[in-house]
Amino acid sequence: MLAGMLLTTITLMTCISIVGREAVGKPITGDFELSGVAAGAAIALFMPLCQVRRGNIIVDFFTARCSAVTIKILDRIGAFVLSVCFMLLAWRTAVGGLNAFSSASGTMILGFPEWVTYACMVPAFLLTGLIALAQAAGLMNDEPRALL
Repeated sequence: MLAGMLLTTITLMTCISIVGREAVGKPITGDFELSGVAAGAAIALFMPLCQVRRGNIIVDFFTARCSAVTIKILDRIGAFVLSVCFMLLAWRTAVGGLNAFSSASGTMILGFPEWVTYACMVPAFLLTGLIALAQAAGLMNDEPRALL
């Protein structure tokens, strides 16, 4: 929900900025910076839901003729590899966020603190990694979930 709210806010801000630029010559200062920051956070926040629903792209060119058991094993191996990748992403994103916080790093125009985006991404990456680990262990349903 937070990711959806962020994307809705980006859309509204962009529309207001464009209308302001064209109508009165006054856009929202730093709108592209805020869009980038919010989009990065939103993408990360969508990842756990995507993994729960098994919404990642699956290329079945090589497995189209495999048995259901083989596909299930390969899916679990893939989920495990994805889990490892997201745990590594969470760790390195946390390190980057701590670095951005300690150096008081901010965006160029507005000076928006970069660590805020990192702080949104780390829990989402951890949760995605845990979901993938549970899927690899067979603790979650192997079928894609329907939309809530």
